[in-house]
Amino acid sequence: MSPAWIADVALLLFVVAAALAPLPVAELRPSGPVVLVLVLLPGPALLLRRRWPTVVLVVCTLAYAGALLGGTVSPGATLAMLVAMFTVARDTSRRTALSAGAVAVTVVVGVGLGILLVTGHDPRFLQVGLALALAGAVGDAARSRREYLTAIVDRARRAEQTRDAEARRRVTEERLRIARDLHDAVAHQISVISLNAGVASAALETRPEKAREALSTIRTASRDVLGQIGDMLSVLRADETTALREQPGLARLPELVESVRVAGLDVVLRDERDDLENGALPLAVDIVAYRVIQEGLTNALKHGAGARAHILLRLEDDALEVVVTNPIDRARPDATAPAASGFGLVGLKERVGSVRGNLESGPAPGGFRLAARLPIEKAVAS
Repeated sequence: MSPAWIADVALLLFVVAAALAPLPVAELRPSGPVVLVLVLLPGPALLLRRRWPTVVLVVCTLAYAGALLGGTVSPGATLAMLVAMFTVARDTSRRTALSAGAVAVTVVVGVGLGILLVTGHDPRFLQVGLALALAGAVGDAARSRREYLTAIVDRARRAEQTRDAEARRRVTEERLRIARDLHDAVAHQISVISLNAGVASAALETRPEKAREALSTIRTASRDVLGQIGDMLSVLRADETTALREQPGLARLPELVESVRVAGLDVVLRDERDDLENGALPLAVDIVAYRVIQEGLTNALKHGAGARAHILLRLEDDALEVVVTNPIDRARPDATAPAASGFGLVGLKERVGSVRGNLESGPAPGGFRLAARLPIEKAVAS
């Protein structure tokens, strides 16, 4: 049996015992069979107080008032009425509890006052009325505490769900960042290696000097890619600020251009950033601009024609524009969509979006064009 039902049975036994016990004060004992039924009625009614609290309060109040009119002030009926009032205040809305409590107090005080005026006998209606009001206040406090605890539990559950969602979001972002860094560290050098491997294979017998030069380039590129992978692993182990500082920026652009020139790509660089205040870019914009150029040159090596590429850097309306163009062989099936089968442009769009920039890529007059617009002030504010 649950604790709640144990309490209900105890209340029922108390009401019955108070009605049948030979109490020394005559007004506390039922004055007749009808009054005995009235003082016993609240006992079984209390068993239904959790399902119909307001109805049970009405029954207990009317039974108490009827017994009072019969000349009996029953302790059991009084306790049952107080318990019913507590239950109404605890389990119903405050508006319902106030209305029901006001009616119950009015009935008890009104009947008691009428008896006092008619018979001159004081049935202690004021004490009972105050006890009813107190029971309602205690029940309201219990309801408020329960709602407060429910709100705390609900808030804690939402906070836990928010933390889980935030953790999943961070894991996803970190996984994407690792994928971008891996692509940027490997794809460019692998393209150089692949291109020179083809040159070495074709020139091995007819032009051994050219083959040796290509193999030397492959060796250098292999060393570079191993070093970049090691640097990337160091970056992944570092904190976010250190990781940003260790990533390459436009200061290393000459090295990037030289590496693709060694691979056979003729690169023309136009840098029109002389009017940049203090001569420095925000760190995030500097890194993203480098990655845009790296991706453009990698695609030019893999998909371009004519072994040429053009890089433009310029400032316009508080934004850095980075444009990489190269000729394409329109007879090739992938000519209009370099890197469409990979994740280079996908990762690049994510990088550009991280600094509130825009990225455009597609065929242009004379070749393929990769252009990024990177706002400088927004990147600093973010």
